[in-house]
Amino acid sequence: MTDAEDLEENYRRAYGNRIGFGKKPALIMIDLVRAYFDPDCELYADVDDTLASAVRLRDAAREAGVPVIYTNVVYLPDGSNGGRFFQKARPLRNFTAGNPMARWADGLEVGEGELVISKQYASAFFGTSLAPTLTSWGIDTLVHTGVSTSGCVRATCVDCCSYGFIPIIAREAVGDRHHAPHEANLFDMDAKYGDVVGEKDVLDYFKSIGEPA
Repeated sequence: MTDAEDLEENYRRAYGNRIGFGKKPALIMIDLVRAYFDPDCELYADVDDTLASAVRLRDAAREAGVPVIYTNVVYLPDGSNGGRFFQKARPLRNFTAGNPMARWADGLEVGEGELVISKQYASAFFGTSLAPTLTSWGIDTLVHTGVSTSGCVRATCVDCCSYGFIPIIAREAVGDRHHAPHEANLFDMDAKYGDVVGEKDVLDYFKSIGEPA
């Protein structure tokens, strides 16, 4: 690729394909906890708009009867079940059991009967029951929201694809601490693993799911 060659055109020749929505979706809300919304926390990412979009999608999912799944990160007080990830990424200390930064973001409430997946690594699939649960529910599509785009959202997207589910990433409903890794990872996920779509596209999809056949 030369400097003059357009990046999107270069990728479009190899990766310009779309999967599209499947028939039975679930919505996953990844790590929307206080750490990313508190300016005094080292994980602060200024993602209030991300949360607002994710909540709108959650409300639409509930109305349409689409399952809603939440993830958080929880470690033992000494971090010993976090392995090399905890050793490498120092801000993960905010997610030890009982730390207030690990609580749900203000305005985010888990509904009765909604699933919470507690994890120790970036992907919501790694070391959890998420994949077999989705399979048992007959889910073929997982709509991604949450933080951060370059971390847990991306890791979940890649594993989602690897496990055979369709990854849909809601652009307005994922966020990161800086626009550069955010946009780079949206670009790469859209090119290779799933479809990045707008909030309205997901809202319309959920509405169609909820309409009588």
